[in-house]
Amino acid sequence: MSIKVRREDALNYHSQGKPGKIEVVPTKALGSQLDLALAYSPGVAEPCKDIAENKENVYKYTAKGNLVAVISNGTAVLGLGNIGPEASKPVMEGKGVLFKKFAGIDVFDLEIDCNDPEEFIKIVKSLEPTFGGINLEDIKAPECFLIEEALRKEMNIPVMHDDQHGTAIITSAGLLNALELVGKKIEDIKVVVNGAGASANSCIKLYISLGVSRKNIIMLDSKGVIRRDRENLDPSKAEFATDKDLHTLADAMKGADMFLGLSIADVLEAEMVKSMAPNPIIFALANPNPEISYELAMSLRDDIIMATGRSDHPNQVNNVLGFPYIFRGALDVRAHSINEEMKLAAVHAIADLAKQTVPETVNQAYSDQNLTFGKSYFIPKPLDPRLITAISPAVAKAAMDSGVAKHPIEDWLQYQIELQERLGIDIKLMSSMIRSAQSNPKRVIFGEADNLKVLKAVQVIRDENIAKPILLGNAEAIRQKIKENQLDLLDCEIIDPKESPEKVEEYAQALYEKRQRKGLTLYDAQKRMLDRNYFGAMMLEKGEADAFISGLTKNYPQVIRPALEIVGTQPGVNLVAGMYVIISEGRTLFIADATVNTDPSAEDLVDIIGIAREGVQAFGFEPRMAVLSYSNFGSSRGASPTKTKKAVELAKKRFPDLVIDGEIQANVALSQELLRENYSFSTLADKAPNTLIFPNLDAGNIAYKLLQEIGGAETIGPVLLGMNKPVHILQLGSSVREIVNMVAIAVVDAQRK
Repeated sequence: MSIKVRREDALNYHSQGKPGKIEVVPTKALGSQLDLALAYSPGVAEPCKDIAENKENVYKYTAKGNLVAVISNGTAVLGLGNIGPEASKPVMEGKGVLFKKFAGIDVFDLEIDCNDPEEFIKIVKSLEPTFGGINLEDIKAPECFLIEEALRKEMNIPVMHDDQHGTAIITSAGLLNALELVGKKIEDIKVVVNGAGASANSCIKLYISLGVSRKNIIMLDSKGVIRRDRENLDPSKAEFATDKDLHTLADAMKGADMFLGLSIADVLEAEMVKSMAPNPIIFALANPNPEISYELAMSLRDDIIMATGRSDHPNQVNNVLGFPYIFRGALDVRAHSINEEMKLAAVHAIADLAKQTVPETVNQAYSDQNLTFGKSYFIPKPLDPRLITAISPAVAKAAMDSGVAKHPIEDWLQYQIELQERLGIDIKLMSSMIRSAQSNPKRVIFGEADNLKVLKAVQVIRDENIAKPILLGNAEAIRQKIKENQLDLLDCEIIDPKESPEKVEEYAQALYEKRQRKGLTLYDAQKRMLDRNYFGAMMLEKGEADAFISGLTKNYPQVIRPALEIVGTQPGVNLVAGMYVIISEGRTLFIADATVNTDPSAEDLVDIIGIAREGVQAFGFEPRMAVLSYSNFGSSRGASPTKTKKAVELAKKRFPDLVIDGEIQANVALSQELLRENYSFSTLADKAPNTLIFPNLDAGNIAYKLLQEIGGAETIGPVLLGMNKPVHILQLGSSVREIVNMVAIAVVDAQRK
């Protein structure tokens, strides 16, 4: 799916709140005079002295081992050209965000005002004491070749120009798998490369390392086929010049087995594709529009296997599949370079991953069908959580085997665990949920559609195809806000209860029939149906929508009461509960109940455990539950420990396959070390819990709010569990992004129900 990005939205994204996309966060306590004395003078002198005695201690006492510099001079920024170092900074910050998101690597972005390659080399080389690795970015050719080559020779930390090598690594993996699918040998194929920049140059070199014959490669630039008889060829092009009697792209494409496009849109014509060899491979990577559109290429012949740089087509060539994990592996063994062996290891790891069984979470994130190795899936998806544990160990091992690793890994199983913990692999959680929602958008009612923040969220939801919105509220006010804020929402379905007397009467009668033996009169039902939370809940109950969202401006009870009266709970479920997802420092926790049940009994807690179990599984996790109290396995007496202990006993009987233990204190539950040292008998001792069950509403609500406000945690929710149909309630004052996230959850909930 192609995402529409508005200029105003992009500028607001970068400017609102703290300008930019990154910040520096201390990793040590700074709350006391002693902390400050340890962090700086006089305590800081001690690690300084140790490092002076042995420079390798810098990795022990500082962040160098997990710190990469993303460096550019702004001479080749995206498709914008030489726009200067200041204008390149948003891109470099963005690269830093990707390093952090996908590999847990910290980044300082450095934009250097220097176009002289020799001077640039001196500047970057002088930074070696600070960084564990250097990612060069958006430097124009041919200077980028000279710069990277010199820095790799002169520096003792890994250096990689991602513009050159990232695409090469991903397309090489794709090429290996494509050849396997079409049954061709790599040494026999004829390759046409349209584009002669840094990326194309690196791609060809890596293809040759994999077995492509140099004589079978034809490269073109804007002037046509690069021939040896052309005058004033720069060395990077001369290396791949040909003597063959070929001059145009049409000439080169005849009988070609592979086309690699790193050039401009629509340069590959239909007749050229038809002239290719049987079972042709086309990698059309110009962005945003490829050298030939996916739809046109696939319509020309039924034997094509194709990749593009776009996320809305199969087999996206995306550099984020490579660079975060390559640097992760290189840093973790303190490699002094990123060599050919490490790049090839990444190629094979990526290729092999595409042939493995795809986890259900990845299937859910990208479609409602199973992804299996074949023409439509021969390159892994960027949101596949297995990428880090597939690529980084392969790169690290290649570094060790090739003799460039200074800190070899000994326990590979432990390294796999550390990778997941360090990355916080679960930060991809909402990305996965959104992709799953996009695969089959559902009708979602917005109960507060006359609120501007809700309308802005609806715009995002429409643009990203997450849901089919139904706007509920004062129709005139909604349309006025849409016009005033230049939103593209006037074609959305808008329903105003006050303008729908027949519906109000129909819904009131249905509510009266449901509640007439619970003290509700028809008159009361008619009054309630003018309340959007009642009206929207009844729309959902009647099947006129698939999910209902409200709560941004209302107190929680005002929204949940109509839903409970009209929609009710799932069959066999006695209560509903609210679950929050807490993401902090790479760790994802689910906590329940934090919004609904004031003082649940032991039996109620078992019901909460049951619906929380289903909720956690819906997010793609296998729950491991700790039932919390102020006691550890009988260490203290009282009503709360007694209740939670009983709940655990009952839950183990009702859900024999569920990993659950308690009663247990929160700090012990979350500390693997404390569990192993003091309570090794616990079923949670071998692996920490990911789900916390609180003994009452006070404890759960206070805990999540503290984590949200002072713990630096990202919270998602509350996710309402146990409802018969998807009803989800926003927190008061939720941000636009939080509303979008909740809608994605609601859509996925509707898909499952």
